[in-house]
Amino acid sequence: MTFVAAHAENQSAKQQFQHVSDEYFDHVYFPNQPSDGTIDGYHQYDTMLEDFSRSRIDAEITALHEFDKRISAIPSASLDQTTRGDRQMVLGDIHSRLLTLETLQPSAKNADYYSSTCAGAAFVLMERKFAPADDRLRSLMAREKKMPGLIAEARANLQNPPRIFTEIAIDQLPGIVSFFEHDVPAAFADAQDPALKTEFAQTNAAVIAALNDYLKWLKTDLLPRSNGDYRIGADAFSKKLLYDEMVDVPLPKLLEIGYADMRRNQQHFADVAKELEPGKTPREVLEELGSQHPAPDQLIPAFTATFTSLLDFIRAHHIVTIPSDVRPVVEETPPFMRATTQASMDSPGPYETHATTSYFNVTLPDPSMTPAEVEGYMHSFNIGTVISTSVHEAYPGHYVQYLYSLKAPSRVRKILSANTNVEGWAHYTEQMMLDNGYGQPGTGAKDEREAKFLRLGQLQDALLRNARFIVGIQMHTANMTYDQAVEFFQKEGYQPRETAEVEARRGAGDPTYLYYTLGKLEIMKLRADLQKRQGAAFSLQKFHDEFLSQGFPPIKIVREALLGDDSPTL
Repeated sequence: MTFVAAHAENQSAKQQFQHVSDEYFDHVYFPNQPSDGTIDGYHQYDTMLEDFSRSRIDAEITALHEFDKRISAIPSASLDQTTRGDRQMVLGDIHSRLLTLETLQPSAKNADYYSSTCAGAAFVLMERKFAPADDRLRSLMAREKKMPGLIAEARANLQNPPRIFTEIAIDQLPGIVSFFEHDVPAAFADAQDPALKTEFAQTNAAVIAALNDYLKWLKTDLLPRSNGDYRIGADAFSKKLLYDEMVDVPLPKLLEIGYADMRRNQQHFADVAKELEPGKTPREVLEELGSQHPAPDQLIPAFTATFTSLLDFIRAHHIVTIPSDVRPVVEETPPFMRATTQASMDSPGPYETHATTSYFNVTLPDPSMTPAEVEGYMHSFNIGTVISTSVHEAYPGHYVQYLYSLKAPSRVRKILSANTNVEGWAHYTEQMMLDNGYGQPGTGAKDEREAKFLRLGQLQDALLRNARFIVGIQMHTANMTYDQAVEFFQKEGYQPRETAEVEARRGAGDPTYLYYTLGKLEIMKLRADLQKRQGAAFSLQKFHDEFLSQGFPPIKIVREALLGDDSPTL
């Protein structure tokens, strides 16, 4: 075959893939996940609501199988490296979605799936003013009119769910009801059309009534017969890891890796604690660390104040190229999100062209807390974790990732992402920044003692993620009970009981939340392998720039791009 003929064949295969993948996004992916469409900036989906009816699920399963065949038929050998990776990502998304719909079946097990979908569908129309208030309100009303039907689907679909899932839904619902009662109307207070606002009051009241009835039904009907098993089992766990993250390491080997990293971090914590306070145990030093935090009313200014020193350090030490001088806005977490997050980065979707501000959300203590409860809560915002969280969420973590995502090499890379890349990168940067000198006196710390506390804060966050890694596997392969998971987070993850309970609950519904540590370890191995190959020519900044320029694919795809081989990621 001549070069010209081979090039034409390659172009044909690439164009075929791009055509079929575009069809997949436009006819299956977004129509079945319209709230994601709104987030990503595709506002033709703003009036649509997720549909969990049996007929809709069956139709989606049929479509997924069809696109699986069509994309699998495109020969990967004819594609360039980026498009070959894109093909793997789309197939992984299809297989993961089929695993969810056919095997995991959250619509039959998770009562919160329905009520939180309603809240999320409203929230994504509120959080960014991408259109005038009246236009967004019309879209919200179109969604609200479908919400009572969605809640009715829950009653038809939920069959013997796990008790913990029903309990979580019951706990969440009062906050969701309050969200629709107060936050949603407040978000559209600047709407101009009186008739529109009158009609909205009716659709919103119908949603509130449906949610209140749902809460009563959950308590009186569903909870007594919620005797199902939340565990997904080793086979489904392994498949989910393969489809979502392209990780095929056997679970026993993953546990070995997870335990080894946890022990390293525990030993590092003990060593630094001994340097600080030779006469105290690591636990006593941990308590001392917790007591060193800003006043609650100074928490947002404390986070904002970190940006300058982080950016100065990143530029002076050539850590990564920052594509924009625009900084995220630090603000209090919106009420709807406060129950589930202490800090988060909320950036617009890749195709959002109007409302492009990124928000760094920080959850302040609830006004109803007692002084003792406020003090306990603020321990999570000690001087170490404030720095660690700023690095993770903003510089050079999620916010910098977002800036790079705007120039991702393909539509696939802008829409699809692997958590081992997204959360793995953000978690990796927490350690990487300190390893490269940030947090020393003059760069984030006022003296040597504070520098050690910053390291302890980073290690405490790392141990939380280590515990997730192990608990997720053990809980879902029948080797750890919920109560044992709570104890594990306390004893091995260095977390207070309140945090441990939240984390164990999360693990029941988010089995593969090992992706923080898993991704971090994959990135560290990739960096070490690249540095070994390049020797003195290795540049940390070039590595980070090239890593982020790939978008958010599984680390295996990034390895192929940067190393040119198919070597193991762990």
